[in-house]
Amino acid sequence: MSDYFITGTDTGVGKTWVTLALMKALQDKGKVVVGMKPVASGCTKIDEDLHNDDAVKILQQSSKRPSQTLDYKTVNPYAFEQAVAPHIAAGLAGVKIDIEKIADDFYLLKEGADCVLVEGIGGWCVPLGSEDMLADLVKRLDLQVILIIGLRLGCINHALSTVRAIQADEVNLCGWMTSQLDPDYAFLEETMMTFQARISAPLLGNLPHMEKFDLEILASHTMMTECPG
Repeated sequence: MSDYFITGTDTGVGKTWVTLALMKALQDKGKVVVGMKPVASGCTKIDEDLHNDDAVKILQQSSKRPSQTLDYKTVNPYAFEQAVAPHIAAGLAGVKIDIEKIADDFYLLKEGADCVLVEGIGGWCVPLGSEDMLADLVKRLDLQVILIIGLRLGCINHALSTVRAIQADEVNLCGWMTSQLDPDYAFLEETMMTFQARISAPLLGNLPHMEKFDLEILASHTMMTECPG
């Protein structure tokens, strides 16, 4: 069964909400699903360790196997205090993001799981260091990509540009979802028709605008009850 990388058209488009909703939808179908957020910036210090709110949510939603305790640092091996791009945050912290370290933690999480959902950071074209890009991590872990499109002004350009970038990086875009960031977004139907005509991958769900997070409602708006790929 495939594992998945959740990326977005930008930062703040709902990647964590989608990751949790997909985890919940698959778990409701009896799948053992674990989440991971390999790199997180904008973290707070708790008991001398940095923690990210999104990574904590992903850890809490992850399926627990018998006699297993999931460790926060395995779910989120790189946590940075500064809320900036990962390569900048890592530089400020004097740390090098090591894809092989992330891979080791990924395979620990994968043991006994039907699938692992890995949430990205920011958009798609994000550097992890002087040489590595986010796409290099996706390739190393052999992940299928799910694109989250935040519905707001400019989203058509952001979405289609991201699709082109994913295709240029020669990884598989196995599906896409929308997240309605702007409750008053105009021409929603026309926008969706544009995406469906120009994105060859299937639509996996439309998440509504929500003032308050409700995982049950979000999961009900996904179409991913089986693992595409």
